[in-house]
Amino acid sequence: MPAPARRPTLTAVAERAGVSIATASKVLNRHDVAPATRERVEAALAELGYRPPGLRHVELRRTVEFLVDKLDSPYAMEVLRGVTLAAEEADVDVTVSRLRRGGGDRPEAASTWTRRLVAARRTGAIVVTGQVTGTTYASIARARLPVVVVDPLHLTTPELVSVGATNWTGGRTATEHLLDLGHTRIAMIGGPEASMSAVARADGYRSACQRAGVPVDPALVRHVAFDHDDALHAAAALLRLDDPPTAVVASSDAQALGVLGAARLLGLTVPRDLSVVGYDDTYVAAWANPPLTSVHQPLHDIGRVALRTVVAMADGRVPDSHHIELATSLVVRCSTAAPAR
Repeated sequence: MPAPARRPTLTAVAERAGVSIATASKVLNRHDVAPATRERVEAALAELGYRPPGLRHVELRRTVEFLVDKLDSPYAMEVLRGVTLAAEEADVDVTVSRLRRGGGDRPEAASTWTRRLVAARRTGAIVVTGQVTGTTYASIARARLPVVVVDPLHLTTPELVSVGATNWTGGRTATEHLLDLGHTRIAMIGGPEASMSAVARADGYRSACQRAGVPVDPALVRHVAFDHDDALHAAAALLRLDDPPTAVVASSDAQALGVLGAARLLGLTVPRDLSVVGYDDTYVAAWANPPLTSVHQPLHDIGRVALRTVVAMADGRVPDSHHIELATSLVVRCSTAAPAR
């Protein structure tokens, strides 16, 4: 039997960072150290996967960090609720932090937040709708940090563990509902074309139209951010076309609210003049005026699965699947009806 791998020592960390052992110890114990020096030491800690010796014998409170780029996102808050419920059951603490933006509005480098999480001795992390590239994954792997990504923008690394929903089926179900009501002029306000989930939802929309023998007019497909304002402008442009749509499938509830706003600005009544379907079925869908028909994503369950998976990985268990998809369903409310024309 091969000998177990030796744990990296503080001496090795100090040598990798080019500092003294005393300085490396100061970083570990949260003492004042020059920012550039702290960054070098934290990078070495992450790269070597260093854990203080005391952690081998003293059981600390397990803490999972929840990272999200938008703290006002109903989607993220619904996922967080599921995470916290599962954390209570597993006796795990949860901290919330924002994926900060760097120069040029770029998300902070993966190595930065990986180092930060290792220095904070986190059990693992859940990243919501973030971009995890191969370089990012390499940084995570070096740090031996259990990470689960919820609805990743890209999935360039097969080994990355992610949790999401059946986006293609959701887009198709939403469109089939409108087709069944008699709509044939159906627009799609999709999310960013770089987003895997947005592309899958748009593909589901196209599939439903093709199956029904309804041509997909490229002029009726717009890709914008998953937010209210961009969707409002896109919907207003669609509704001003010479042959406007009678129905719109949005890729998020926030986008659907933007569509409702555009309809009001143009004097249209929903659903009499325009049917609207949202996506996610967050709490804002039921609070909208009128209440939104929306594709339900089991966001609480997604959060629960993400938390349980991170904890299992921290305990040394290998996930049965690196990509977990939960089923979507359609919740019909008052924003959809048969076309008036």
